[in-house]
Amino acid sequence: MASLAQNNSRLSIAMERTGQWIFSQDIPADVVVEVGEANFSLHKFMLVAKSNRIRQLILESDEPDLTRINLSDIPGGPETFEKAAKFCYGVNFEITVHNVAALRCAAEYLQMTDKYCDNNLSGRTEDFLTQVALSSLSGAIVVLKSCESLTPMAEDLKIVQRSVEVVTSKVTIEANFPSRAPTNWWTEELSILDIEFFGRIIKSMKQRASKTLTVSSAIVTYAERWLRDLIRDHSGAGTKALDSDESDVRVHQRELIQSIVALLPSEKAALPINFLCCLLRSATFVKASTAAKNELEKRISAILEHVTVDDLLVLSFTYDGERLFDLESVRRIISGFVEREKSVAVFNAGDFREVCSAAMLRVAKTVDAYLGEIATCTELSISKFNGIAVLVPKGARKVDDDLYRAVDIYLKAHPNLDEIEREKVCSVMDALKLSYEARLHASQNKRLPVQIVLHALYYDQLKLRSGEDENETQIDAASTRNQVQADVSLAKENEALRTELLKMKMYISDIQKSGGGAGASAATTSSGKGGGGPRKPTFFSSVSKKLGKLNPFKNGSKDTSNIDDCVDVTKPRRRRFSIS
Repeated sequence: MASLAQNNSRLSIAMERTGQWIFSQDIPADVVVEVGEANFSLHKFMLVAKSNRIRQLILESDEPDLTRINLSDIPGGPETFEKAAKFCYGVNFEITVHNVAALRCAAEYLQMTDKYCDNNLSGRTEDFLTQVALSSLSGAIVVLKSCESLTPMAEDLKIVQRSVEVVTSKVTIEANFPSRAPTNWWTEELSILDIEFFGRIIKSMKQRASKTLTVSSAIVTYAERWLRDLIRDHSGAGTKALDSDESDVRVHQRELIQSIVALLPSEKAALPINFLCCLLRSATFVKASTAAKNELEKRISAILEHVTVDDLLVLSFTYDGERLFDLESVRRIISGFVEREKSVAVFNAGDFREVCSAAMLRVAKTVDAYLGEIATCTELSISKFNGIAVLVPKGARKVDDDLYRAVDIYLKAHPNLDEIEREKVCSVMDALKLSYEARLHASQNKRLPVQIVLHALYYDQLKLRSGEDENETQIDAASTRNQVQADVSLAKENEALRTELLKMKMYISDIQKSGGGAGASAATTSSGKGGGGPRKPTFFSSVSKKLGKLNPFKNGSKDTSNIDDCVDVTKPRRRRFSIS
């Protein structure tokens, strides 16, 4: 409504000014020219003297005395026609970089050429374009901006093409030899353009082999100007009030993001990482095309070793930071990086599982820290948490301390998990790859399942019995892990039998206290006998034999294949190292 009122005001002002220089003539007007909602009362002979189109309209009219001419499709509208009419009447007006393109198109439309009349409007505007408007970068950009509403005539007259060439040439010079501060002032000038014309300038810069940094700087500034709420301010305020994904604002943002992605330079590290992450989140938010999102994910994956935890969090949370937004993009980015690292390792005839690059080691630490940040979210499921954790190869983690921290945070944030679910969460880490401090913490962590605690304690016990130091060669983790898995079930049965034995002892004790003398004397007689003859098996002796068989630290179940020969495994173990 405001723009309509403004246009009506301009029309009334235009008609009022036209009346000032038309009705002052002695000869009354004999024709009314309609341009949109504006009517101009003019004289035929003054218009015909300069405009061949108006002359033809009068000659070809079926009416003997044509009094009304409709020129509503003239480029530039009523304001431009007013200036063209002033030119016909010999009234002075100013030609500027803002109106020269419209006047040039209007002159072509009205056929006000030098062939029809010397020194006509077409020649005057063409001279101004060449000598003034297109002689500077700012002028060329303003002319190009004014051509947005003048297509296709501005295209036919080559005004757009000439402006693009001038802008490209002068931007290249300005980027290499800045003429004023700040040195990237021209990027702000370019950002006023529509995405179509801006894209043509970027493509022209690529064809001229402009520096990648120059192209990237222009794209970043443009995106931050037109997607300020989504990229620069990180507020999303411009889209929170939208009721539909197909609203005009959302559709415009979607098309804009897809166009910007198509303009990105092909170089690996051409754009800032944070900008790519913000652009990807915006693309996901406005539901951009799959091709655009895949392209951004590939670019981020290619430089993942330089990505920080904050960059990944930008992708993961909504603009208000209150809930998780998109973990699938993060998963695909990490997966793409790992697959590329595997390909490089195979090409170099190496074993990816054993030796990982420095980039892979950095990514592993970043992913573990990222898991620790998102683990506090209550809506994060076990499958999504584990799905990201297992993407990193085991060989990329020298120790699992960071991953253990993330697991512990997840268990703390999700206290209602049962034993099986907690074991599933802990399955992503290897308790045998924890540092001494982490194992000490794990052995006292009540949130961890029993199996993980046994892993940590059993590993420490093996190291103590083998006489190894923390800094010395470690026991083969694979064989130790297999031994622990084999003994976990035995330890559980051992615990069950121990509980039953304790119950039986308490039962017998109650009988003795209640005066069961016969049972007590029989027990005394049995204990006072020497080793002269075979004793009758009792309940305690049979239970003790079963416990001995189930004890995971007896010589029969102990795997000593990786322990030095100097260690006497038949020597009775000291009780202070036993976990039973």
